[in-house]
Amino acid sequence: MSLVRYEPYGLLNRFQNELNRLGLTDPLADAVNDDSSNVAVSQWRPAVDIKEEENQYTILADIPGVDPKDIDITMENGVLSIKGEKHDEHVEESNGFKRVERSSGSFYRRFSLPDTADADNIKAVSKDGVLKLVLPKHKKAQAKKITVNS
Repeated sequence: MSLVRYEPYGLLNRFQNELNRLGLTDPLADAVNDDSSNVAVSQWRPAVDIKEEENQYTILADIPGVDPKDIDITMENGVLSIKGEKHDEHVEESNGFKRVERSSGSFYRRFSLPDTADADNIKAVSKDGVLKLVLPKHKKAQAKKITVNS
């Protein structure tokens, strides 16, 4: 006789993990900062990393297969919006089997920026399927080290 691990919520957890993998939910972002970028028009959500450095914020978004001409970045009222579209690939069916795991269609992400971000000097570069946004901090917001004299 073998032991079987009892997981009462195992099926629900697998379902939630599958939704997360497909990008249909983002519980961490929703819980932490009320990310409302999963609007009805979004067909997929690129993974995004946000990093705060001493002089700037850096946002990296995975958007493989998206032409930079199909990306629209706007900044309004402290909210940075990234919209774009990845065009469908041709999928062939054979023997009744079909499997498509790569996302396509439009995406839309929004991020509330802190007041320290300099919205007038945002730079965007797309390279190797990664969109990199650099948002410098205002000069007055940067920390200044003060030495103590004895």
